Amino acid sequence: MSKNNEFNKSQIGKKDDAQHKQSTPDLADMLLSKKDEKVIDSETIILETQKRVWAALKTGYEYSGITNEAENFLRKNVFSKMDMIVLYVDLVGSTTMALELPEDKLAIIISSFSQEMASVISLYGGYVLKFVGDAVIGFFLVSENPLTVADKAVSCAKSMIATIQKGINPILNQYDYPDLMVKIGVDFGQSIVVRYGSNPEQSHVDLMGPAMNIAAKIQSLARPNQILVGDDVYRKLHPVSQSSFKEIVWKNNEWKYRSRVTGEIYKVYEHVI
Repeated sequence: MSKNNEFNKSQIGKKDDAQHKQSTPDLADMLLSKKDEKVIDSETIILETQKRVWAALKTGYEYSGITNEAENFLRKNVFSKMDMIVLYVDLVGSTTMALELPEDKLAIIISSFSQEMASVISLYGGYVLKFVGDAVIGFFLVSENPLTVADKAVSCAKSMIATIQKGINPILNQYDYPDLMVKIGVDFGQSIVVRYGSNPEQSHVDLMGPAMNIAAKIQSLARPNQILVGDDVYRKLHPVSQSSFKEIVWKNNEWKYRSRVTGEIYKVYEHVI
């Protein structure tokens, strides 16, 4: 038999197998499939980041596209409870920068950092809740895609670090400014939308819930450029994604928060790949 015939039969066999899989799909594969996720072009993100940061440092470029989407969403859902994954990203070493850099340059760097992080959150389908000093808080609604949202949040966190390392820092280095680093905490839980005041259009709106607090606590214990996730997020990750995380063994009572479900010490995992 010729090699061509063997190849053709092999290809036919593969097609038959593929058709069989299509007609009798595995439920687990369907539930855990990532094929429907939006493809994010990391190289484009980095190039666009460099253009904006360069312009900001050179001409005081003001960002566009940072919208009030999250605020509008929250106003429409005041007092509603919803499951979400909260992502808290905090800039490392901003106090040192404040002592070393002129105020105007520091303001540009912090503003650029915050808005670039907000842009990444938006690209991954999340909402930007608010800017808190040199930190950015975002959230991803679980109800919209419960089987992939945890992976999206983690991918967003990884993209944030890549954006800083490959997009922002090379531009800052050209001005002899220090590299930026971040700490990221991610947790899952139910939050309630609260409004502080009776005016539905002007009163301040915010989110309140355990995940908001735990994400911040986890972030505070992360090392520079480290991603930490709570157990409730880890359990929702695709098995492939789970393999890139390792449970943290705490020492000296560094972590004392307990699971809201089991009452045991709440597990936290670090990204290791």
